[in-house]
Amino acid sequence: MAKSRAKKRREHHLRNTRRDVTQSRGHHPDFSTFERKTKSRLDMVIKEQTKHKKRSLFEREVPLNSDRFFHSL
Repeated sequence: MAKSRAKKRREHHLRNTRRDVTQSRGHHPDFSTFERKTKSRLDMVIKEQTKHKKRSLFEREVPLNSDRFFHSL
């Protein structure tokens, strides 16, 4: 694989100045620092009610259009 332009410049800088620029980069933790929280019961109920094309609980069992589905007798 070919080297990127940035990698070529880093290697050139290392050869000429004997200083590795990757050592002066900022340090990031190995884990995510994003704070997560569990959904509340109310959030889960709201999500459940707005699922499935935003139809109510009773309309989920009824097809939208009867000719779209095959009915066996």
